[in-house]
Amino acid sequence: MKWNRFTIETITEAEDLVAATLAELGIQGVEIQDKKPLTQEECQQMFVDLVPEGPKDDGIAYLSFYLDEQEDTEKLLDEVRQALQELQTFTDIGTASITSSQTEDKDWMNNWKEYFHQFYVDDILIVPSWEQPKAEQPGTMLLRMDPGTAFGTGMHETTQLCIRQIKKYLKAGMRMLDVGTGSGILGIIGYKLGAAHVMGTDLDPCAASAVQENLQANGLENAGFEMIIGNILTEAEVQERAAKEPFDLVTANILADVLVPLSPIVVRYMKPGGIYITSGILDQKEAQVRQAVEQSGMEVIETTAQGEWVSLTARKK
Repeated sequence: MKWNRFTIETITEAEDLVAATLAELGIQGVEIQDKKPLTQEECQQMFVDLVPEGPKDDGIAYLSFYLDEQEDTEKLLDEVRQALQELQTFTDIGTASITSSQTEDKDWMNNWKEYFHQFYVDDILIVPSWEQPKAEQPGTMLLRMDPGTAFGTGMHETTQLCIRQIKKYLKAGMRMLDVGTGSGILGIIGYKLGAAHVMGTDLDPCAASAVQENLQANGLENAGFEMIIGNILTEAEVQERAAKEPFDLVTANILADVLVPLSPIVVRYMKPGGIYITSGILDQKEAQVRQAVEQSGMEVIETTAQGEWVSLTARKK
């Protein structure tokens, strides 16, 4: 299958802002290319002992996204151009010029392998299928996870924030709901930590196969991971399935503009005292999400941050 690839030229300081803007337009899975040198922490996560000297960082970044060649791209591209123009009115995002090209599924999948290597999130070692895991340290959880067409490998700050809160609040036997499950990474970690049942919802049809493949890679193919493709905000069928039995813990690693309308809906499917873990919140939108969570009948009990991203953890009253 061929895809149209669109690349935005921006600056490294605006990478996250532009990526978040694209996500708000429904564009997920953005590929970022820049010349920023790896940090010491990134080298440790990728098990790199010696980093070859690369080109000098010129401050330029390229964000690429992919659309099905059969999609009507003009309308979406117009929305992207308008959103970028709005960003330029209040902050520097570089030229924001857009170029186009074509690629295929196999190119997308193989290109990932060049950049995605095993790494730690605290005591969880996340390993792609094409690598042999490093010798595990005592107490380390091994998680097999492949990047692909569904979002979520654990490398992004928002996912790591959620992982840490799941480890803190999930207890054995809990029922877990993961809204926007993507690759299934949060739900699979939930299972490994003792969840009795996990329901995942996602708008992207690719998420169903991604979750199944990652469950199999972790020896959980017979686990009761209930995967639903659909919108829990608007689709009655998804809401009816979520309402069958209340959940002890809900995770939503999405975006602030989705978390605001989502919070008063998911609270209906939570047990009293249930935990709601949100992430994907740019720090400038924290207050907006906090207000929505509290107005939904929950109390924010913890706020954590990584970089410019915030996670709010709340409890249903």
